[in-house]
Amino acid sequence: MRVSVFIATSLDGYIARADGSLDWLEVQNARIPPGEDCGYGDFMADIDVLLMGRATFDQVSTFPEWPYTRKRVIVLSHRPLSGPYASHVARQAGEPKEILAALQSVGARHIYLDGGQTIQAFLRAGLVDDMVITCVPVLLGGGRRLFGQLAADLPLETLSSRSYPFGFVQTAYRVGRANPGGES
Repeated sequence: MRVSVFIATSLDGYIARADGSLDWLEVQNARIPPGEDCGYGDFMADIDVLLMGRATFDQVSTFPEWPYTRKRVIVLSHRPLSGPYASHVARQAGEPKEILAALQSVGARHIYLDGGQTIQAFLRAGLVDDMVITCVPVLLGGGRRLFGQLAADLPLETLSSRSYPFGFVQTAYRVGRANPGGES
């Protein structure tokens, strides 16, 4: 089973404003030519299950349409879900390793992680295989960070990097194992 991240971040490492708003990304997305999705469609075509955090689900619930048709979506939350898309998802709680074991037992082969806290938890558990991070040329100065505290350095192998003519820079990484000594 493979666990992947595909996400956009501001140049200073934020994925959302402090209130969860993605308005900055919507403004930047206006720079993208029609028909260009920066590889997202191909990525999603290979995904079996999308695991998202509760805050991400709450933000997606403000969208006019559910963006994940034909995908199994699990929201990681201890609290019941509500809103217009609650019937489109399953809710699960638990440790990352337990969640992945349950998904593997039902044949899941490629998991997509979305949401800062979710990504951070799976990185800390050593369960992320690869990441595609699209850096958007804007400084937010604050908000919700993509990455959080780690117990040790986490080496990344750069697989590819692409610069788009509208200013986005997308880099694909393979995630290594944490190095408790801090050396890579």
